[in-house]
Amino acid sequence: MHYIEDLRLVDGPVVWIAWAVGAAGAAYLVRHAGRRRSRDAAGPRWPELLLPVAVAILSAAALLAGAHWLMIYVFSVVPGELPGEVLAWSLPAVTALLLWLTRLWGTWRPGYIRSPGRGDRPRPARIAALSTGALLGVIILSAVQTNIYFGLNHTVSDLLGTAVARVQPLEDGLKRTPGAPAGSSLAGWSPPAGLPDGGVLRRAAIPGTTSGFESREAYIYLPPAYRASPRPALPVLVLFAGQPGAPADWLTGGALRGRMDRYAAEHHGVAPVVVVVDPNGYSSGNTLCMDSRIARADTFLSVDVPGWIKQTLDVDQDPSRWAAGGFSFGATCAMQMVTRHPDIYSSALAFSSEKEPALAKEREKTIAASFDGDTETFDRQTPLRLMQDRRFDGHAIYFGAGERDPEFIGYMEILSHAARAAGFTVESRPVAGAGHSWDTASQGLTSGLDFLASRWGIRQ
Repeated sequence: MHYIEDLRLVDGPVVWIAWAVGAAGAAYLVRHAGRRRSRDAAGPRWPELLLPVAVAILSAAALLAGAHWLMIYVFSVVPGELPGEVLAWSLPAVTALLLWLTRLWGTWRPGYIRSPGRGDRPRPARIAALSTGALLGVIILSAVQTNIYFGLNHTVSDLLGTAVARVQPLEDGLKRTPGAPAGSSLAGWSPPAGLPDGGVLRRAAIPGTTSGFESREAYIYLPPAYRASPRPALPVLVLFAGQPGAPADWLTGGALRGRMDRYAAEHHGVAPVVVVVDPNGYSSGNTLCMDSRIARADTFLSVDVPGWIKQTLDVDQDPSRWAAGGFSFGATCAMQMVTRHPDIYSSALAFSSEKEPALAKEREKTIAASFDGDTETFDRQTPLRLMQDRRFDGHAIYFGAGERDPEFIGYMEILSHAARAAGFTVESRPVAGAGHSWDTASQGLTSGLDFLASRWGIRQ
């Protein structure tokens, strides 16, 4: 069972098999496209095949374009356009679906079995089974390639959620003892003998005591130094996932534990305490990380979350040692925290941040849904407006975006320019080979942590 759970979905045999079944399925559907011929007919069938296949491809492209437009401008499923690679890999699946429908219609139409001069033909049920298998092969290939692009599920365990489900609740032994003095300064702390090789992951519910917000469980990474005695006062990194998404995405797509363990191993067991928080409540939710008609998400993230961390975990209480971070929607949320609450979150790691919070591609829809159309109230809370109106000297932001993600590279340039002008210490880097995917956050995390290390007092 563990062998199956550990199977890689982004490289290796699964990808090779997906290519094989996808190519075989496409070949079958293409071969049987178009008008049926007599069995004794000679010559190639390519002229008969090219037209129906071309029509299917063009029809699929039109359907995809229409569905994409509806998702963005009518139903506001996503606030921005889907990556081109995702749309490109959706095209074979939709084309195969159309060829499959054509094949079934040609098989089950009246007169198919008794047509004169055509000879014996395979039974319709057999044709339906073969065609359906071919369709599934193409869909599998498209799904595997789309998952490779987003980089969310690296293994079968990630896909099924079995590894995340095994994360244990935060036990009392890892919690802060009420009334205990703060941990020793990192500057004077030395790793003791017998320090564990890796950190631990735990989960816990963070109550919306002040905000009334109901969030999903948070995940907590505690580095090896946290389990030393005495514990040092460790910095804090609060992370947010993308939207749609969940905190667990940082464990799967973000490869959080592996990345943090490697970082800690290079820094004498020291790394920040990481708390992956849910600002949305459910997978398709979007609170904009604001206090609005939708929810009091800002209060949850600026009051309830920091209060819970300070009461529950042994961490550095100094705000200069606290940072917010995230990917996509989560990066936008981190930008909001560091600009709206610089007294709580002194720094930010923003991987593929949007220019501003959004529910829809059309800005007015976002403002209507969240603030009853009050543009000024919305604007006053956006990072760009706050960076225009305030100074943030002594604070820092690390920006990252996939080099194959031109839209968000553009946002990174706009935000980083505004941040520098507002007094932030800024570093911005494109992530090589990545698009708008979890590869951007996972690969960029180490560079972001290095950027903040000196601020946190972590020795290189």
